[in-house]
Amino acid sequence: MFVFNDMAKTLIHADETMTVGAAHDLMREKEIRHLPVTDAAGKLVGIVSDRDIRSALPSDLVNDSSCRAESATILKKPISSLMTKDPVCVYPFNTLQDVLLLMQRHRVGALPVVDEDGILQGIVSAGDMLSAFIEVMGIYQAGTLLCVLAPDRQGEMKKLVDTISDEGISTGSILVAKGMQGGGKKAFFPYLLTNNVARVKQKLIEQGFEMLEPVKWYLDQLPKKK
Repeated sequence: MFVFNDMAKTLIHADETMTVGAAHDLMREKEIRHLPVTDAAGKLVGIVSDRDIRSALPSDLVNDSSCRAESATILKKPISSLMTKDPVCVYPFNTLQDVLLLMQRHRVGALPVVDEDGILQGIVSAGDMLSAFIEVMGIYQAGTLLCVLAPDRQGEMKKLVDTISDEGISTGSILVAKGMQGGGKKAFFPYLLTNNVARVKQKLIEQGFEMLEPVKWYLDQLPKKK
C-alpha cells in the first residue's frame, strides 16, 4: 500500500508569516496536532506540532503578569520561529512500511507528503497508519486469531494456507514472527474471518503444526527473569 491512499489530502497548512497564536487557533479549530508550513509557492519549508507550541509557552500553572506578557509576545511571533525547518518528509509513492520506519527512526507522529518539487501534497500521521494496517490486516471484521508454530523452513506457509482454504475459511491476514526463543521454529498468526475454528485447528494439528494460544506465545518470548 502506498502513502497517497491513506494520507490526509485536505491541505491545512500555514505560511511562514502566520503568527504562533493564529497557528495555535487553527490547529485547535481543525483538531490537528501537526501543521505543515509552506512558502508562497506551496513548497514545504517546515512543520510545527502542538507540542512545539506548548513547549514555547509558559506553564498554565503560573498565571502572573510576567507570564501573561511572555505568552502574548510568543503568540505574536511568526510560526517560522518555532517550526522544524526542512522536516523529514515522504512522497506519495512511498509505502506504509517506509512511513513507519521513518516515524520510528525520527520519533515523529506525522510526516508531510510532498511531490518531486517539494510541493506539499498532504500529511500522513500515526493515526492514518493505524487505520491503514487495520484495513490491510482485515481485523475490522469479526474473527479469530490463531498462533501456529511450524519449522523454520520453506513451504510451511503454503501448507498452512492450503489447510485453511480447504476448510472454506477466509483469512484476513497472516503475520509471521521469526527469531523465536529456542530457535528452529517460527510462529504464524492467521486471522481467520470466522469464530468457528475447532475443526480447522484439528486439521492443522493433523498436518503437523503446533497450536498455541497467542498470549501464551507472547509470554514465552518475554525475557526470563534471573
